[in-house]
Amino acid sequence: MTSRTSADSRFDNGAPEEPALADGLRAGSEDAYEALISRYQQPVFNLVYRLLEDPGDASDVVQEVFLKVFRNVGSFRGTSSLRTWIYRIAVNEAHNHRRWFTRHRRNQVGLETEDDSARHWQEVLSDHSRSAFDLVSDAETRAIVEQALADVNPAFRAAVVLRDLEDMSYEEIAEVLQVSLGTVKSRILRGREALRRNLEGRVALGSGLEWAAQPAE
Repeated sequence: MTSRTSADSRFDNGAPEEPALADGLRAGSEDAYEALISRYQQPVFNLVYRLLEDPGDASDVVQEVFLKVFRNVGSFRGTSSLRTWIYRIAVNEAHNHRRWFTRHRRNQVGLETEDDSARHWQEVLSDHSRSAFDLVSDAETRAIVEQALADVNPAFRAAVVLRDLEDMSYEEIAEVLQVSLGTVKSRILRGREALRRNLEGRVALGSGLEWAAQPAE
């Protein structure tokens, strides 16, 4: 019988805290890897699924994400949360996969060409506004929102997904996307506006999506 390491023993009493999980991963603990997959596989899949042009490729991309996590965990120093670090890898892998898939397409809205942190309207983006996802009243309507989200510019879509679905703070999103706070706010605002436009005429206002008829804050 294979002897268990002290790193493995830390995972005997329920879900480990992130620092213990990170230590176990760096030590090569099999239990830590199992805990990592149990905790993050579905959230990472959901994130990648929403970021890809072809969601059918999500499983392959998620495999690449966890391979990179396993190979590079030794370089994780805890300057950000483990979740933020994993999501950064996931967003990068989704971007890399999408890049070759979409490079021939020229109908995407351009990204920011200036320092968005200097623009006043981005700084007053309300943190208390309810997103379309907060107001979804049934599965059918949610499917419409998800479809509308898929038509949003990928950079703006990533910011909206991380904020409105993953409930990340602006600071965490800035770490994941490796951009400034001003750019994070800009992308969330533009993404919400694009999502609102995509939803116009596609859902009844009585379904709980009155948000779709209101300008983004």
